This record gives sequence, C-alpha cells and structure tokens, in this order.
Amino acid sequence: MTHKPFCSRRNFLLSSAAAGTLAAAPAGGLRAESEVPPRNQNTVTKIKKVFLAKPVPTWPRPDIDLGAEMKMINARLDELKPGWSRPVEMVGGELLRVAGDVTRFWQTLGDADAVLAFNLTSGCGAMLDPIIDFGYPTLLFSQPYAGHDWSGIGDKQRQGKRVEVISSSSLEDLEPYLRVLDSMRRIRQTRILCLQSNTHKSNFVLGLEKQFGPEIHLLDYSELNALYQKSDTAQAAKLADDFIAAAVGMVEPTREEVIRSMRLYLAIRELLSRYSAEVITVDCLGGFNRGELPAYPCLAWSMLNDMGKVGVCEADLETTLTQTLLTYLTGLPGFVSDPVIDTRTNTVIHAHCVSATRMDGPGQSAAPYIIRSHMEDNKGVSMQVKMRVGQEITLAKISRGKMLISTGTILDNPDNPRGCRTKVTTRVADADRLLHNYTGGLHRVLVYGQHVRDVKRMGRLMGFEVADEMG
Repeated sequence: MTHKPFCSRRNFLLSSAAAGTLAAAPAGGLRAESEVPPRNQNTVTKIKKVFLAKPVPTWPRPDIDLGAEMKMINARLDELKPGWSRPVEMVGGELLRVAGDVTRFWQTLGDADAVLAFNLTSGCGAMLDPIIDFGYPTLLFSQPYAGHDWSGIGDKQRQGKRVEVISSSSLEDLEPYLRVLDSMRRIRQTRILCLQSNTHKSNFVLGLEKQFGPEIHLLDYSELNALYQKSDTAQAAKLADDFIAAAVGMVEPTREEVIRSMRLYLAIRELLSRYSAEVITVDCLGGFNRGELPAYPCLAWSMLNDMGKVGVCEADLETTLTQTLLTYLTGLPGFVSDPVIDTRTNTVIHAHCVSATRMDGPGQSAAPYIIRSHMEDNKGVSMQVKMRVGQEITLAKISRGKMLISTGTILDNPDNPRGCRTKVTTRVADADRLLHNYTGGLHRVLVYGQHVRDVKRMGRLMGFEVADEMG
C-alpha cells in the first residue's frame, strides 16, 4: 500500500466544476498524485466532522429525525472529550444530503488533519466516496442500523484509500483512533536529525519523507562537536554523579568517561533545540571509530528516550521512524535491538547497548541499570538495563515502506558476556516461523504492551502495509 496524498483544492474545484456535479466527475479526477499533503502547524489534532444522509431516508426508518440524531451524537462527543487521552479539536458538523454538497464541504476543510463522517441513513456513498477520495485520513463511524456504507470500506482499503471504519454502538470506541490520528499529525510535524558523513539526501531519504511525512535533516558531525567543546563540564559532572549514584553498579567505565558521555548528551540536547527537533539518530559506530565523535551517544539516547524524545543508534532512519511512530502512538520509549533467535527454546533474545530505563513512559519508575562499556570495543559508556519479567511486548520495524510486527513476552534478563549489554529473552509464538519469515535486516523496536491493533489502524490510515512476522 502506498501513501495517498491530499487532493489539491484547486484541482478538486476544477474537476468538480467541469463535471457539473461530483457524481459525474471522471474516475481519479479528484486527486493530484504528485502533490504532498500540507504540513499543518496545528498544536492539537483538528478533525473535520460531517454527517451524511440521503435526501429521502428509508433505512433505518423513513421518519428518522436527522436533527435529533446529530444533536445526540454531538452531545455525547462533548461528554467524552474531557476523558480523551489526546487533545483533539472537532470542528464542523454540517449535514450533506447529495453529491453536490461535497463541493461546499471541501471548501471548509481548511487545515483539518482528518475527517470524521457519520452516516445517518443508508445510501450515503455519493457523499462518502468523494470525501474518501480527497486523501485526508477519514474515519467512518457507523452505528448499528445507521446505514450499510461500512460494507464497502474493506474494498476501499484494498484499493489503497486512507479510510477506517468503526462499527460500534458506543462513541467511546473513537478513542484509539483519535490516538492514531494525533500520532499521524505529530509525525508530519516532526524534524529528524540524522548525523553521518554523507549529507546528500538520497532517493531513499526522500521516499521516507514522502511516505511518512517528517522532515529529515542530514548533518555531519562538525556542529555537534563544536557544541561538545562548549558544553558545561561542571554541569556534565553533576549529571554524571547523579547517574552513577542511581545505578546498581558500574563495571568498566571511569567517572571521566561518564562525564564525557554527559557532555555529549548536553551537546545533543542543544543541537535538538537549535533545530527545533525531538528526534535524532547518529552513525555512532562509524563516527566514533573514525574519531569524529568524542564519545558514544548510548547514554544520551537513554536519557532522551526516558524524557519522551527519540534517540536511535547507527543512523538507521527506518528504525528511527519506527520508534518515533510507536512513541507517539503509545507514549512509551522503544528499545532498538539486534534479535537472536533460538528455535530450541522458542525464544528470541533482544540485545543492544542502548536502552531507556523508563520503559513505562516518562515520569514512571526507572528500571535497575548497570553502567557498562560499549560491548563491541569495550570503550565508552553504555547501560545494562533490567526489564520487567512477564511483560508483554510489541516488536516492529519499518522496512521498504512496510511495517513488520510481532509480539512476545519477556522471560529473563540474561547476564552473560556474549552479545550487547542489555539483553531480554522473550517467548514468542513460533520462533522457527519467525526465523524463516524474517526480512528487513537487523534492528527491531521493542515497546512494552500489545499494540498490534493500533499499528494496523495507523497503517490503514497512513497508507502502509502491516505484516505479521509470525506469518
């Protein structure tokens, strides 16, 4: 499934005017495929609400009071709003009766992030179909006996349309979709910094921007190193001492090495502020080995991820996007891992030298950690974090525009000299099937909790396929 951009307002009006009515417009005439959706600056997700009903109702009843139906829905939405987990602004609420009304509706969309449609009667396709074709993420909320338009949404999704249907008797079931829409708005307003030697924006990078929406800035190490040289050593020493005091223990690194890592953290934080960014990834292995980085950023990533920002290793933009999407969706940090599959025990060990400590989210309790060196060269500072045994997890990775996903349960935090410093053993449904279905290279993003259904909702609304790695 590929990303479907918004139709331009000009092209829509020209196509509908030429056709006379939307019902007569030629197929495909409502979308300009080369155009990218506007990068709205809404501070909260703005959803354009619309009601649909055919001119002469039959189903669910010929004497239906449309005004009363709309009033009831609006009142219930107002009741539910204070309890929503995300700040969402619902605007509009007009009633469309015929295809020609959609032109007027289009003119009022403005900077909406999504459309929420309620079909009040059967036979609303003449209004709903062109609204879906606008390319805005569209939710159809279909209450029981409201109408039959829900039955065509699956076909629309298979055609690549960015539409989702909620068939429910309770408006409370909007909540997870609002979280998805809010996450989608945020990713389109996100600026990702990627530090590496090559700062040419390749077609691969341009493709990620077009499909998922963020701005990706490629930088070399010079600006970060200049900030490192200016960093406050006394402040870094205070942070280092607090960090050491909170640890279960410290094995390989010295205090001086921890201070260097904290100076790099301060420099990274300043770089993010300078670019108004909250997501960063760095070619850390290459940069450190070439002498272009003064320290490994493992500790900085842990601290940023604990705060709700996103720091990811190895300039891996697909994994960075994956963690950003999951963090926005769940409010939780991700643990980027190199999986190790053991079919004998039906387990997968996830190992890396970078891990958040607050895996339950910012402000929650920190997991125990030991201060260690980076495993592959026994240099710098990394962390061995002990995650919660018995915790259900979701694992994901964007690869070639597709989201790979699976689940598991944490069984153990193995402590042995092989592999990266933080390791968690997870029980999976079928390790052998995972082994033979595995694609997309190393790195998977581990997040506490079961989030497969929400990721699939996001995939349908953003336009990417979600593939179960367990087959």
